[in-house]
Amino acid sequence: MPNPLLSDWSGPFALPPFAAIADDHFAPAFDVALAEARAAVAAIAGNPEPPDFANTIAALELAEGTLDRVAGVFYNLAGADSTPAREALQRDLAPKMSAFSSEVTTNPALFARIEALWAARETLGLSLEQARVLDLYRQMFLRAGAGLDAPGRARMAAVKERLAVLSTAFSQNLLADERDWFVPLAPEDLEGLPEFVQAAAQAAGAERGQAGPVLTLNRSLIVPFLQFSPRRDLRARAFAAWVARGANGGETDNRALAAEILALREERAKLLGYPSFAAYKLEPEMARSPDRVRDLLMRVWVPAKARAEADAGQLAELLHADGHNGALEPWDWRYYSERRRKALHDFDEAALKPYLSLPAMLGAMFDVASRLFGLSFRPLDGPFYHPDVQGWEVTREGRHLAVFLGDYYARASKRSGAWCSAMRSQRKLGGEVRPIVLNVCNFAKGDPALLSWDDARTLFHEFGHALHQMLSDVTHPFISGTSVARDFVELPSQLFEHWLEVPEVLARHARHHQTGAPMPEDLRARLLAAGTWDQGFATVEYLGSALVDLAFHQGAAPADPMAMQAEVLAGLGMPRAIPMRHATPHFAHVFSGDGYSAGYYSYMWSEVMDADAFAAFEEAGDPFDPATAARLERFILSAGGSRPAEELYAAFRGRMPGVEPLLKGRGLLDAA
Repeated sequence: MPNPLLSDWSGPFALPPFAAIADDHFAPAFDVALAEARAAVAAIAGNPEPPDFANTIAALELAEGTLDRVAGVFYNLAGADSTPAREALQRDLAPKMSAFSSEVTTNPALFARIEALWAARETLGLSLEQARVLDLYRQMFLRAGAGLDAPGRARMAAVKERLAVLSTAFSQNLLADERDWFVPLAPEDLEGLPEFVQAAAQAAGAERGQAGPVLTLNRSLIVPFLQFSPRRDLRARAFAAWVARGANGGETDNRALAAEILALREERAKLLGYPSFAAYKLEPEMARSPDRVRDLLMRVWVPAKARAEADAGQLAELLHADGHNGALEPWDWRYYSERRRKALHDFDEAALKPYLSLPAMLGAMFDVASRLFGLSFRPLDGPFYHPDVQGWEVTREGRHLAVFLGDYYARASKRSGAWCSAMRSQRKLGGEVRPIVLNVCNFAKGDPALLSWDDARTLFHEFGHALHQMLSDVTHPFISGTSVARDFVELPSQLFEHWLEVPEVLARHARHHQTGAPMPEDLRARLLAAGTWDQGFATVEYLGSALVDLAFHQGAAPADPMAMQAEVLAGLGMPRAIPMRHATPHFAHVFSGDGYSAGYYSYMWSEVMDADAFAAFEEAGDPFDPATAARLERFILSAGGSRPAEELYAAFRGRMPGVEPLLKGRGLLDAA
């Protein structure tokens, strides 16, 4: 019987035939796809014709078509719906895929063709996009070690292969710790918990085959538990398990893996002549250097810490008033912050959630995209890769633009967090190809799912990434969609969050899931008035992680990352009641791959721009100003990586921004 991964996908929109794909189809499909890709690359490298853009760069762009298609399905499923067979194959594939990548990027004949094109680039009559792609390909090869001697290339390949193995293990260990820990909750343990938290705990118990509610390490359950439970003993137990992910000893402990990853990254950078991994990693980003990153982070750290310390004093008073002696602890912060917010702003998160059902917020999200960019969303029938997944066709004026898939509910088979990925990216090379874009979240399931304000922001954030993919309009896949500088990629996602706070969006879509009544105006006003609530805490916990990440990669790799983590936090004067958002053993952004290594700062770098970018709409007097939206699409969302990030932003806004809009947006300007 034909392997469905290798057959023509003739269904609607050439979607993968999910219902026909079994786990045992993946390994043979990868074998075929890798063999095809190797043959195609060998033909390019060995082409007797003189190199030109078409027979070298464009040919490389299309050489891995089958591999891209198979990998696009597999890696999305491995993250969103893991099985033992998929985890085993992922471990097996990690060194194989790394080895193949090294074979390509350190192929001397192939690199010679690229160098010849680079030397003759002024005479080739290249378009601006072609010139950009040639430049990026050459950079990729050089940064992969193509310019090293033979022993250097061999060692680089070995380092990258080992890093791929370690990163996969780190991610799977973290998933195992998150999947395996849960605590049954007795009736007395539910004291003080709003109905939505109790319902989420009941649903989590049912998923795990338990008769009653359970507490898990899913963020959408444990955070509201820490926020609302008056049981300090249970909060302490839950918090301890949450921060111990990846550091519980035994087979799933990530601390030794983190140390080896950091050492290998340092070696990789030194092989290429860079003083540190951070210097290597940041060279092609907007920040360019570790010093510029640290300067930005510290400019925000000072006012954020001042605000957090002032807030801590207020929360400690509430703790002591409850009869608890001693210091405010990390498991106390969210509980007493919620009580203080309710007292000062008459604002109750539990009263808000009935107006933020997932269907209502999806409607808000699609409505904003329609008003800004003229998009329409038509629901699609599955089957998709899991019964929870929803699908839509995205069109504009009747023209098909993309398929958008949403996988929103937490489950034990899904890694934590939220992300956007593409099963297929947009391109025009070789014929028009429209994308299949996936948003994955971990919301507590309900009927309907009721979101927190933070959940709703996450929903909008990931859809901002999705718009970057869906509106992409470039020829070459190498620069399609989110293929941009890491510290630029968060701009569209963080910018889209702003529309969630537009009063007319809330007035239209934030409706009670049972009665359909709109959110009361006074509740909406209190919500927006409390918009910068607890930003001292949120900013400090984020910056703690970002500064530790930078320190890990800026100098010699630490033999004991946990000791360096403690040293960095002590040097910062990290408030004792605020932990890092992601401690080293569960810092998946940094250790489950190279994506955000020495790059966790990127969210804040992009926030400097997103605050300024939304100000462009405010200056126009309309959050849906058509001219501003058209510039945003033209220079940011559709452009991909076709020009350097600074050029794209300056083309949209006319200049680069300062840090003041970020501080204002976080309510920290008066603490500076």
